[in-house]
Amino acid sequence: MSATATRAAVFTGVGQPLEIQELVLDDPKPGEVKVKIAASGVCHSDLSIQNGTLPLAPPIVLGHEGAGVVVDVGEGVTAFKPGDHVVTTWVGQCGTCYTCTHGEPFLCEATSLVQATNALLDGTPRFSLDGKPVGQMSACGTFTEYTVVPAIACVKVPDDIPLDRAALLGCGVLTGCGAAINTGGVQPGDTVAVIGCGGVGLNVIQGARIAGAAHIIAVDMVASKLELAKTFGATHTVNAGDGDPVEAVKALTSIGPMGPRGVDIAFEVVGATALLQQALSMARRGGRVVFVGVPRMDDMMTWSPFMELFAFDKKVSGSFYGHSNIHRDINRYVDLYREGKLLLDELVSRTISLDDVNGAFDALEKGEVARSVISYDG
Repeated sequence: MSATATRAAVFTGVGQPLEIQELVLDDPKPGEVKVKIAASGVCHSDLSIQNGTLPLAPPIVLGHEGAGVVVDVGEGVTAFKPGDHVVTTWVGQCGTCYTCTHGEPFLCEATSLVQATNALLDGTPRFSLDGKPVGQMSACGTFTEYTVVPAIACVKVPDDIPLDRAALLGCGVLTGCGAAINTGGVQPGDTVAVIGCGGVGLNVIQGARIAGAAHIIAVDMVASKLELAKTFGATHTVNAGDGDPVEAVKALTSIGPMGPRGVDIAFEVVGATALLQQALSMARRGGRVVFVGVPRMDDMMTWSPFMELFAFDKKVSGSFYGHSNIHRDINRYVDLYREGKLLLDELVSRTISLDDVNGAFDALEKGEVARSVISYDG
């Protein structure tokens, strides 16, 4: 095949609306796959680049949560062929590096640098405008009609799974459900709190439900999000605008010699230091705290390791990409979706065109939607 013209939503500067531009997309190089994107979710991480929370240099084709159909493969690619339906992921997993072979494929050393370079594995992007390179977010760049991604960042899915639902598996589901199931290790009977009920938070909630949590306390300041959280499995809700959310959450837990114990596992899914502190305070003695949200790089916290780690023996963890193994977990979630246990349809608040992407960003900032999905005609 020859180079492809493709319309894309391009980040051109912090605080600036994304620009819809017609770019040139080169053919895939060895180890790469060209994908005709069918759908792409609009995730808060995309907004975090546009508003400067994640400092990446423009221009960049944003989007990292997508699904589509393979149209071409580069030299050496044998796992995919034209016509295959795939989910693209922003954390490719080679399967052979140190971390992949030590049970941490989400930290794959072969792909770790692409998070900051706006390029593919060889250090160059496949998009260009007027002969000048245009980066692609996390080696994906799914806010476009066509993209080229590393083959190790694709997972084949069955043809009968709607691609506008499969797209959500690439980030929101893997990150959220993975945080509950893989990182947090939710067990049957656990009591958990989830701070932040956006797209990823809803997936933490349903991951906890799938894992068998007995009590799932959803915490947010937006009443509509709290109501939606019940659909995904929340058994209790706390509106953080109505008082002290820590006390409200702890009041819903069992009583010990010193009062309410707190939750077995607290998840923070916003990335705000004040909420990270709340999550620490919500967890019981011996409990777990999982940080899922993306804070600003210059944010710092001050807390007592003596009290939280020694005296209270709390286990504190990050949750990069939900500690996911893309090949194991995407197939697992496809099965759960087919069984009616994993909710994907309900995650989509609205379907939009590429031209409406800035409106989706506005809605995210206002807390009005769980997930907008860009659908591409044809």
